[in-house]
Amino acid sequence: MAAAQGHLSDGTDGTDGTEGARGPGAGADDAPPGFRAAVRALEEARLRPEIEVEATPAPRRLAPFAYALEAAVVQDGEDLSDGRLVLLHDPAGHDAWKGAFRLVTLVRAELEPEMAADPLLPEVCWSWLTGAFQARGLVHGEASGTVTRASSHHFGGLSARRPASQIEIRASWTPQEGPGGAPDTAGHLTAWSDLLARIAGLPPVTATDASVVSLPQRRGPRPQE
Repeated sequence: MAAAQGHLSDGTDGTDGTEGARGPGAGADDAPPGFRAAVRALEEARLRPEIEVEATPAPRRLAPFAYALEAAVVQDGEDLSDGRLVLLHDPAGHDAWKGAFRLVTLVRAELEPEMAADPLLPEVCWSWLTGAFQARGLVHGEASGTVTRASSHHFGGLSARRPASQIEIRASWTPQEGPGGAPDTAGHLTAWSDLLARIAGLPPVTATDASVVSLPQRRGPRPQE
């Protein structure tokens, strides 16, 4: 099973979030205890074997402390979905978050054009996220986000390529803080990985929730072009 790993970034230094290095004297030991505990839980989380996790630089303009992960669902050498999860922390609290922690995500997957045309697809995809929280008993607040679908059709010299459709989920939410001041980030990471697996078309690892609809068909491996 894949173990989560990632990068810490403390301080807002005016970069665009794409730089991985930290400033002089900055590091995990300088972060508040609650943030360190939340990051440690993410690093120790165990995910289902189809999910590959790797380190990614954390954004620096959104909060004084941040930690980021990238993951992909890989089966038979094919990437079925991918996403990024960012943990933000502001020790002073944040009015819009209504808390000191915030989780932000982007999840993407390619679909067959017929499935992408389903008018209920955005609502279904959003239900996968909220349903993952409910299934794992995770309390959260101030959830918001968008579900976007896009289709590409090729013409002229590219007309031999198949049409491509993509679904994209952008979301953020405030996890409930525990007695020690840290949220259950391992639980939220696991729920997020459930979303990654579901949007990839994989069956759940636990008993199926009849209230959640799965995608009946996903785009399979495509020939090299």
